[in-house]
Amino acid sequence: MTAVLAIHAHPDDIETLCAGTLAVLAAAGHQIRIATVTGGDLGSTATAPPETSRIRQAEAARAAALIGAEYRCGEVPDLGVFKDDPTRRRVTELIRWAQAEVVITASPADYHPDHEAVSQLVRDSCFAASVPNYATGEAPPLEAIPHLYFMDPIGGRDREGVWTIPDFGADVSAVFETKKAMLACHVSQDAWVARQHDIPDHLASMEAWTRKRARDFETDLAEGFRQYRHHPYPRTPLLQELLGARLLAPVAQAPRAAS
Repeated sequence: MTAVLAIHAHPDDIETLCAGTLAVLAAAGHQIRIATVTGGDLGSTATAPPETSRIRQAEAARAAALIGAEYRCGEVPDLGVFKDDPTRRRVTELIRWAQAEVVITASPADYHPDHEAVSQLVRDSCFAASVPNYATGEAPPLEAIPHLYFMDPIGGRDREGVWTIPDFGADVSAVFETKKAMLACHVSQDAWVARQHDIPDHLASMEAWTRKRARDFETDLAEGFRQYRHHPYPRTPLLQELLGARLLAPVAQAPRAAS
């Protein structure tokens, strides 16, 4: 059994980008934990931020429970995620809480400042998590730096519209209904995503993206990932090995035009 942590900025980010992979790993018997750095407190016009955060964290916990996972929140405010020492200590504590051997996090380049800040914080916190004298909370330091992976950015493009090429993918066709059910737990976001992102159907948008990414692997439904291999982070393909028969290699093709 391998301890896997998926950590992103807001409740529903992980369900959109990574929940199928987590469902595959959970079904194989691995220990899955899910964390968000924020509670998504600004993701509503119908409730005040503290109530919005409470609602969204409850939705995230219900989604995690569908695959037998635990959920925890870093309690940083929306649009208040910055690469500073107090926030890094919070993120490091989440990684230590999970006792993670594999960490899957946000893309370094994405449309949202919280997403990009979380990516950098998690990268640095994976290093810090195994430093015994870097004090955080009750969780013990890790024995070693965990394997680090990046999810896709939302829509597969960075801030400049450049298409992101994954190192590998996970075939999530067999668990797609679970992925969909996990995202459906985030009912509070239906109205918000329609208002803020002009996306009238949250679930249909997620499915369209999962199918679009799958074209890079010539399959039906897939999630894409990149591994961070710079010194002194582990370079062995641990997540790839855990995926087994669900592992997908990308098919070489020309860069896509914007769409």
